[in-house]
Amino acid sequence: MNWKGIAPAITTPFNENLDVDHGFLAEHCRWLLDNGCAGVVALGSLGEGATLSFNEKTDILRTLGKAIDGHGTLVASISSLTTSESVELAKAATDLGCSGLMVLPPYVYLGDWREMKTHISAVFRATPLSCMLYNNPVAYGTDFLPEQIQELASEFENFKAVKESSTDARRVSAIRALVDQRLEISVGVDDAVLEAIGVGATGWVAGLANALPRESVDLFQCGIQGESGKAFEIYRWFLPLLRMDTVPKFVQLIKLVQAEVGMGNTRVRPPRLEMVRGELEQAKSIIREALRSRPESVTSSAIPCRK
Repeated sequence: MNWKGIAPAITTPFNENLDVDHGFLAEHCRWLLDNGCAGVVALGSLGEGATLSFNEKTDILRTLGKAIDGHGTLVASISSLTTSESVELAKAATDLGCSGLMVLPPYVYLGDWREMKTHISAVFRATPLSCMLYNNPVAYGTDFLPEQIQELASEFENFKAVKESSTDARRVSAIRALVDQRLEISVGVDDAVLEAIGVGATGWVAGLANALPRESVDLFQCGIQGESGKAFEIYRWFLPLLRMDTVPKFVQLIKLVQAEVGMGNTRVRPPRLEMVRGELEQAKSIIREALRSRPESVTSSAIPCRK
């Protein structure tokens, strides 16, 4: 499993009945790969994983596995209310042929380090797959400190990567200082990607890549390759959209960007609701201005989807 490069946290599309639209899910996945993404991360926060049943999650992984067909990586987000269900999902993802797992703390319960380590360890032990730990204290209330990450890395060989979403780029350098090259580090906050690359991140679990994959790949590659001038030109243009990944309605906003580029719809599952009135118009204004003003250095036309 290669944790480097861009893997969008793929959104979950819904039809008019708010059932999972598996046909479009496969189409979207192939389009992302064709436009330079290394793979996809499914069932996460952006994928509205908390609203999906266990069977819906496994069906989504099955659909994505067929769509990818060996041409990229499929990472399953492992999250639930209980350790037992997380372990069960990890085993199911392994059986379904996923490339790796992104392991989250449990929903709702904010335990101490002893409890969180026990939870994460149970998932790591449940699978031979390469695992990424997702650290997002802003969203989940649990903060895995660099020293705790080092402790897990010393005990679990299949712990291979961290998705660092604390919003503090210093965390990337702190982890790197403790574990050196033992773990790959991905940035999970879209509007901190260049900062994280600058201190050692080698991957990006991206949100806006769902709608603008070629532009995201261009930005990431320029950052990794040290083309700072071009990278910042893209970044400056992209930031109004990338910041949509860091607010409470990030799912609604990213799906809105998808709809504006013609790759998806705005349907979300309750308790989320689609945006309306002034909030919607303001978001559309930002999106349309960004799409209108793409800099020349940005690849402006995405490759059409393979049907």
